[in-house]
Amino acid sequence: MIPLRLVIDTNVVVSAALKPEGLQRTVVLLAMAKSARWYVSDPILAEYRTVLARPELKIRKRLRQQLLQLIKNHAHLVTPSRLVQVTSDPDNMFVECADRARADYLVTGNQRHFPKFWKNTKIITSSEFLRVVAPHLLR
Repeated sequence: MIPLRLVIDTNVVVSAALKPEGLQRTVVLLAMAKSARWYVSDPILAEYRTVLARPELKIRKRLRQQLLQLIKNHAHLVTPSRLVQVTSDPDNMFVECADRARADYLVTGNQRHFPKFWKNTKIITSSEFLRVVAPHLLR
């Protein structure tokens, strides 16, 4: 089986940290499974780190550190080779990563910031992603 190639927007990672029972947590866990490959770039990792540390989110430091370490351990780091301008900055970094990784899916909670597709990458929400790859996990 060929692993799914994924890029995950920051809002999904933040929701996974804030809602242990939410769909986004399931997406993050599936992205770390052997049947998937999660792709990140240095700018994406930096954004994850910055946003998770926002005081208003009240995400415990230990949880942030554990989540970031899990991502570093499981995600595949890519360096986008070209800049793309398809969405509002800084969201372009996710499309650039998806482009470089030849991702199957870019999972986001802000679909309005992205086109429906970028080349062969489908941009979908967490619930759409789960409906496609793991419908048995939905209640």
